[in-house]
Amino acid sequence: MGKEFYLEIGTEEIPTSYIQPALEAMRNLTTNYLKDQRIAHGEAIIAGTPRRLSLAIRDVAEKQEARTVEIIGPPKSIAFDSNGNPTKAAAGFANAQGVDVADLEVKETPKGEYLCVMREEVGQPTTDILQKFLPNLIAKIPFPKTMRWMDLHVTFARPIHWIVALLGGEVIPFTYGNIKSRNVSRGHRFMSPVEIEVKNFDEHMEKLKEHFVILSIEERKDRIRKVITEAAEEVGGKILDDPELLDEVNFLVEYPSAVAGKYDEKYLRLPQEVLITVMREHQRYFAVTNEEGELLPYFVTVNNTITRNPDVVRVGNERVIRARLEDARFYFEEDQKVKLEDRVEELKEVVFHSKLGTSWEKMERFSALAEFIAEKVTPDKLDLVKRTAYLCKADLVTGMVGEFPELQGVMGRAYAKLSGEPEEVAEAIYEHYLPIKSGGELPKGVVGAIVSIADKLDTIVGCFGVGIIPTGAADPFALRRQTLGIIRIILEHKFDLSLSNLIEKSITLLQSKITEPEEQIKSGVKDFFKTRFQNLLIGEGYECDVVDAALSASFDNILDDARRIEALAEIKKRPEFTSLVIAFKRVANITKDHEPGEVNEKLFKEDVEKKLYEAFLNT
Repeated sequence: MGKEFYLEIGTEEIPTSYIQPALEAMRNLTTNYLKDQRIAHGEAIIAGTPRRLSLAIRDVAEKQEARTVEIIGPPKSIAFDSNGNPTKAAAGFANAQGVDVADLEVKETPKGEYLCVMREEVGQPTTDILQKFLPNLIAKIPFPKTMRWMDLHVTFARPIHWIVALLGGEVIPFTYGNIKSRNVSRGHRFMSPVEIEVKNFDEHMEKLKEHFVILSIEERKDRIRKVITEAAEEVGGKILDDPELLDEVNFLVEYPSAVAGKYDEKYLRLPQEVLITVMREHQRYFAVTNEEGELLPYFVTVNNTITRNPDVVRVGNERVIRARLEDARFYFEEDQKVKLEDRVEELKEVVFHSKLGTSWEKMERFSALAEFIAEKVTPDKLDLVKRTAYLCKADLVTGMVGEFPELQGVMGRAYAKLSGEPEEVAEAIYEHYLPIKSGGELPKGVVGAIVSIADKLDTIVGCFGVGIIPTGAADPFALRRQTLGIIRIILEHKFDLSLSNLIEKSITLLQSKITEPEEQIKSGVKDFFKTRFQNLLIGEGYECDVVDAALSASFDNILDDARRIEALAEIKKRPEFTSLVIAFKRVANITKDHEPGEVNEKLFKEDVEKKLYEAFLNT
């Protein structure tokens, strides 16, 4: 049995989005380092709150594993003379390694024969190794932004107030900035701001609860679910399911409690998405619904302390939400004074990108591209596609979207309905933004799907056309997500489209803006799509060799490419596949200089045979 390692970094409140990635990095950096240092260990557990990042590793070996190290010396040709006697080179090497010349060995290498010595390297104590490593670990934890405090040269997400570092309950001594590692943590900032002695991880987690800190991420989340559910039930409703908000709130508190509040029923006349956005994005409130999923005029807020006077908290939160909802009501009513189509001209004053023009210019480009796509996949929807493309960005200049940018598309749909636009157009205005996140909901309607592809492709080709290409560290226009979105939409709606044709059309429409060579743009965008397509299919369980083999033949029609991969994967499952490949290679070698004969498709028995032949014809 090894010893338990525990590290806790106590800070001022860290932004919620920083915490989970920081904890994952702490775990990965530490376990990788232990592996490199030949230190065996057991399970690595992360835990954390806004004020502390914690890592516990079970069964850490007390010292490194010993190893045998091979040290290469001079070439044999200069280490011994013609009579086989050792030269000064051999004697010097032996002396430097603390061995006799007789203990030296000769090793055959790619460069010839060299002297070498095998040395046993004793493992160093784990405490000594961690003592050197931990300051570097803290410095390497990645954050989007860091800060300095006092006149220290070190940085972190927020100023550090304490560090706990233990191995087997004993302090691992080191200093980061002006903070020395100890075996002392602290309780809740407001309800129990006392020092707490730490002996081990499990006991520490229980002791922290006595001081109003729930260190476990999952346990704290379970408590939030419980208290918000109870608060919603008190007002006769249920919490609107919102996993992302739950995760965010979980990293806002150390010891959660909940209070329900009420707002005026008149605000229920606003679109439901507006109410949810105001509560969610601006106040971190949970919306309350009835059993049918309709919003009730209530909300639930989560506090970081036990609420001793709920009425005071409730009144304060109600006052805040009332002001926000009143703003939303004002913008909603003002926006309706101008029809959606009358706002489109205002897009001429909105810059999309300094090198790619205004939102009006972008709308004109992707409108033409959407028409191009519609003519190929659903000509009967052409008028609806044109109308959607023309209107879909108009809500960007409304007061509501200006105040609540998260509502783009949502308000476009609402205002389109109020302006009397066809239902299919209104829904497509919203859907053209989908998917909003990787793996998110896709457009259900074909009109929204077409406009979504056109809008996204214009952005992708435009960015490549002016040299804005994603790197490992930066993708400011979310081109990876947009590319993956296009691929998923094509597969979902089974659009039979040539990617090359779409890219060429987009390049033509962007002719006055692009600065890069056209062939470079085309190949760059196509390769970008291919990589995303490969990753998607491999993520869905297709084997790498199947995907690579299928795409090595061609990559252009995403739908056909997916079918070819599916067919190849099915055939590979057959027991006779290996024999078939060997036979095919032999036949291919024999017939490579001959013209192919005719294939009788009537002889196909299996559906996968038909699919494979269809894919073959399209290559």
